[in-house]
Amino acid sequence: MKQRILTAVIALLILVPLIIYGKWPFIVISIVFACVGLYELMRMYNRNNGTIYELVAFLFLIGLVYPKQEATLFSWTLTTYDFILLFLVVLLGIMVLSKNAFSFDQVSFMFFATVYMGTAFHVLIETRMLGLNYLFFILFIIWATDSGAYFVGKFVGKRKLWPAISPNKTIGGALGGLILAVIIGSIFHIVYPFSLPFYSIILISLVISVVGQLGDLVASAMKRHYQIKDFGKLFPGHGGILDRLDSLLFVLIVLSIIQFI
Repeated sequence: MKQRILTAVIALLILVPLIIYGKWPFIVISIVFACVGLYELMRMYNRNNGTIYELVAFLFLIGLVYPKQEATLFSWTLTTYDFILLFLVVLLGIMVLSKNAFSFDQVSFMFFATVYMGTAFHVLIETRMLGLNYLFFILFIIWATDSGAYFVGKFVGKRKLWPAISPNKTIGGALGGLILAVIIGSIFHIVYPFSLPFYSIILISLVISVVGQLGDLVASAMKRHYQIKDFGKLFPGHGGILDRLDSLLFVLIVLSIIQFI
């Protein structure tokens, strides 16, 4: 417990100023975290992909995370969608040139892992650039969901939510997380109002809470499938980047889809 608290305090002292300041330091730390997250996924996959192939993935990852919707090379303009397709073509080309030493299974996982990390952290940077209130709003609701689920589940949670994936989560805890998320989201909107009607904030709070819990289950499902306890050891007592940001990354992607950010 002491190790968890000490790690949390140190992480907050380092990360909170970077979040508040934003700009290039936040972009740099986001790129670093994205690279660590991709490394954790590759480590979980537990395959010898080859240094050259992994280097290609990290280069494309940085290109995806960087906060631009398109890039121009000479007279050739690539959108994010084009960049993702180019990455797929490169991976498939490597598979052929390596004579299947780099297999289709490895191509599929590396493509998924890189696009997932790249897209999620790209949206994270976009969210911070949109405004500090957006990022803190999302974080507060995720934290409220976790806290509500823990305390309500501890006292009234009897029926398991999804025992095959996460045996400690309960239906009562999930509902408790939803209720506290709506309360915190409403209070945040009253203190720092968005240019949205109140009912929209309630709906978005519910979406963040539900998707955040789903993101946590997705991470649990991956760890259970690959039989690992944590994604990494970057934060002693807490695990890796994906252990700490699993809900946030999933939420950011969905919020981007529904155009809240």
